[in-house]
Amino acid sequence: MLWLKIAISVFFFLILLPTLLIAGVIYTVLLVRTNQSKFGRKCSFPDDEEYVRMFNIGLVWGEKWKDCKRDVSVTSDNLHLVGEYFDFGGDKAAIIIAGRTECLLYSYYFAEPFRQAGCNVLVIDNRAHGLSEGRVSCLGYKEYRDILRWCELLHDELGNKKVMLHGICIGASTALFAAADKDCPDYVAGMSAEGMYVNFYESFVNHMKVDRPKKPRFPIVQETMLMIRLFSGANVVTDGPLRRIGKLKKPILFLHSREDQFSTPDQAELLYENCTAPKQLVWFDRGAHSRIRINNTEKYDETIVGFVQQLDGSPAFSD
Repeated sequence: MLWLKIAISVFFFLILLPTLLIAGVIYTVLLVRTNQSKFGRKCSFPDDEEYVRMFNIGLVWGEKWKDCKRDVSVTSDNLHLVGEYFDFGGDKAAIIIAGRTECLLYSYYFAEPFRQAGCNVLVIDNRAHGLSEGRVSCLGYKEYRDILRWCELLHDELGNKKVMLHGICIGASTALFAAADKDCPDYVAGMSAEGMYVNFYESFVNHMKVDRPKKPRFPIVQETMLMIRLFSGANVVTDGPLRRIGKLKKPILFLHSREDQFSTPDQAELLYENCTAPKQLVWFDRGAHSRIRINNTEKYDETIVGFVQQLDGSPAFSD
């Protein structure tokens, strides 16, 4: 019928098409590296005082230990990926996995407690970040294969007997995907996760609630999730850490702030409840998302050191 065709056309051109265009812009801003400087080796939030302080503390750490550093690289999914390996003379190593927009310089900030625990440290530019190749970020759904390749390098070529994973935000999800994968080798001893979410969809919605509380979310959120599925190969609505946590067999340390508005405390509790691996959940009273250590440095570092010591001694983790 003519009136139905007209109604469908009006709906598409006046409602659906504009929101699809908005969703496309959001997807591109979030996950597509449109030029070499985007997601590059710089501070992602130069106007955020706390964030800049974290970044600068990390740079000081990198300068202090520069004599222990060497450039390393791997190839994964036909992408050339780069990192920096700090050799402190130990026989175990930690990979620090940053979240979206972050380069390996950001990861310097989280390296010190692992050095104190006797770990060599690998910091990496994730695909489509820093000096690594790639155009599209896949929110860990493909990057976890890169992490397994980095693990091989640390063990097979650099002589580390054990490898630990430490992820922040999306990096935590990436670490979980790698550690829970059927191909994850036995020498990956365990992982720690700061601010892990149940899935990216929930985290994204929380970002929208906090950053744009008065802006309409439907259908833009749903369309953005569809684009992520189509172009990044990531099913961020029904797949994610909550779905995969049950496959994890290796010890895991959850680090979570009660002030986290994006990966909310109830999400941490849900992940913990559904995890059947040796596990520990440590709460921090202060710190926004990905800002735990800067607000609780002594406790954060002591917790990491204790985690590594437990992995070395292979005791059972207690609740």
